[in-house]
Amino acid sequence: MVLALLAALLLVGCSVLSIDLQPRIRPLDEDTVEGKGKAKVLLLDLSGVLSDETPGLSITASPPRVPLLARVQEELRKAEEDEHVKALIVRINSPGGTITASDTLYRELAEFKRRKKIPVIAAIMDVGASGGYYAALAADTIVAHPTSVTGSIGVVMLTVNAQGLMEKIGVAPMAIKSGAMKDAGSPFRALNPDERAVFQSVIDDMFARFVKLVAESRKLSESRVRAFADGRIYTAEQARELGLVDRVAYLDEVIAMAKKAAGVPEARVIMYHRPKEYRASIYAATPTSPPTAETALAHLAGMLGGSGPRFMYLWWP
Repeated sequence: MVLALLAALLLVGCSVLSIDLQPRIRPLDEDTVEGKGKAKVLLLDLSGVLSDETPGLSITASPPRVPLLARVQEELRKAEEDEHVKALIVRINSPGGTITASDTLYRELAEFKRRKKIPVIAAIMDVGASGGYYAALAADTIVAHPTSVTGSIGVVMLTVNAQGLMEKIGVAPMAIKSGAMKDAGSPFRALNPDERAVFQSVIDDMFARFVKLVAESRKLSESRVRAFADGRIYTAEQARELGLVDRVAYLDEVIAMAKKAAGVPEARVIMYHRPKEYRASIYAATPTSPPTAETALAHLAGMLGGSGPRFMYLWWP
């Protein structure tokens, strides 16, 4: 049949045949994963390392992927236009990520809540640490799974120092610069004290921003937040005692909470997805999120291999 089609095209004078072998990214579809009725509760998945970078190339035949921030914004816009969406659950399973990605996700969720005026609940699963917790602060209510770890409030600068390796292979990089700080953070040499002080001042400012947001969102004093914001993680119960989360519950209980907050006796729990993606359960994950520790580490390695240091709201054990 293919040969016949090609022959027919040539016979009618078609001399150029263009075949697009790259699968196209299609608009989001909606699936009901449980429940019934006209009212809807959107379950939005926020998983993996938070970054605005497009996932790297894969040797497998996986479909093209949409960057995290673009997907979240697309889902929120679709939900905002649907009058039947009465509540939003943000399911979080993330150790955090870049400062900008974490802050952007927080703002997108906060602006959606302001415009749509519906309840927003953050449900922390395995991990909701650092930037993952930062994004959760946009919700009206934060709920942690009984076995969750959360917290890790703080900032880390990730970079590499390849000076020793370069010396071993006999390579000496050279930088001609306009000022003493122009190549600060270069992976080809160690930081000097002045450069370290500059980076520490940036980290201190970003940390203050995180602390202020926690204090405002959780109605705590900044001094109290700073007392436990030393970068450590907390169990779900420890986080509840500190005021970092409101409740400890399972995901099905969170769904019941969302229905109650929305004032609807019954509702369909929906998820948005690309065509052919699996969405048959409230525990279905988004393919854009790294499914294993190995792929998460590979993603981080790719980020570190980029240009310059990275400032992260990230749990980095």
